[in-house]
Amino acid sequence: MLSPTLFPLFCALLLCLPVAVIFTVQRELTGFVSPQFGFRSLSVFSLYSRNVPESSSPAVRIRQPIPKDDEALLRLASRVNPNLPPGSTRKVAFMYLTTSPLPFAPLWEMYFSGSSKDLYNVYVHADPTGDYDPPFSGVFKNRVIHSKPSSRLSPTLAAAARRLIAHALLDDPLNYMFALISPSCVPIRSFGFAYKTLVSSRKSFIEILKDEPWKFDRWAARGEEAMLPEVALEEFRIGSQFWVLKRRHARVVARDRRIWAKFNQTCVREDTCYPEENYFPTLLNMRDPRGCVPATLTHVDWTINVDGHPRLYEADEVVPELIVRLRETRPRYGEDGINGSEWSAVERMDPFLFARKFSSDALEPLLDMARTVLFNDSAGAVL
Repeated sequence: MLSPTLFPLFCALLLCLPVAVIFTVQRELTGFVSPQFGFRSLSVFSLYSRNVPESSSPAVRIRQPIPKDDEALLRLASRVNPNLPPGSTRKVAFMYLTTSPLPFAPLWEMYFSGSSKDLYNVYVHADPTGDYDPPFSGVFKNRVIHSKPSSRLSPTLAAAARRLIAHALLDDPLNYMFALISPSCVPIRSFGFAYKTLVSSRKSFIEILKDEPWKFDRWAARGEEAMLPEVALEEFRIGSQFWVLKRRHARVVARDRRIWAKFNQTCVREDTCYPEENYFPTLLNMRDPRGCVPATLTHVDWTINVDGHPRLYEADEVVPELIVRLRETRPRYGEDGINGSEWSAVERMDPFLFARKFSSDALEPLLDMARTVLFNDSAGAVL
């Protein structure tokens, strides 16, 4: 039997033992710093250790690599907080999906120039089979995520967009809006104008069309029964490949397995296989239609259609009057202006922030008018 003087000491040791075990386990779990992953990867998910520091040691920031495997990547991204920390500054994630060098990189450099890096992030999905000469530089340097081959008439472009969303969710908890950008796309408003438009919105901007031509053929591109029962024909939607999603909807994309499994099937008819234009509108229409403005903020002219591609603006067409005309065009909102009881677009006139498609030869005239027209939000009034 313990003596009266040793009994209190023994009890104190028993009480301290669980604390010592917890401290040791926590040190083992958080004390390992892993290298970065990926194809010219930038992507790391920051965690913060709550270890008890040494007497004068600062808090240790632990970096966990973002997985290369899509399933693990999206599973991890689906767990992020859909809300921003209270009082934080909202950021816009600009996500470029390309299979070639970005032809308008110098223009985008000017676009971001002078803007605080606390307001935006840049991410690039670059097909690793491509030749990127010149290499990505400036705001695009070290911003290429782990990328996989992507091409039209297959699910790979939609998969690339999902990959970009997951990386952006994991990379920065302050990313609030997620804008998908084409390599043939250019800004037609200043960064400040676009930023204020996006971060002040509580809704996503994504074109959602219900009764477009060839709807059945697109729905049945994987086989007439392939989309059932998860996606009935009446649930199927079509829209622009390029959209801006709010954080909650980006997380919806990351969490989705059920609907993606249907769109991720190989098409038996490639000529009607455009998952990148069908998956996102269908998913968000099924999950949260009232949380979306059913329009894209990227202008495109489909009055000319060449092999599934819209009008391409050549260098000699790129004049100030063109940019002003694109700005003044009213977006198409759902079906005939209204697509849902709370989606009335009669009063809406959301501004186009971007436009496509521009020939790479148009870079010089675009640069010439960048300060006076593209990034001058009052240019239309003085022309």
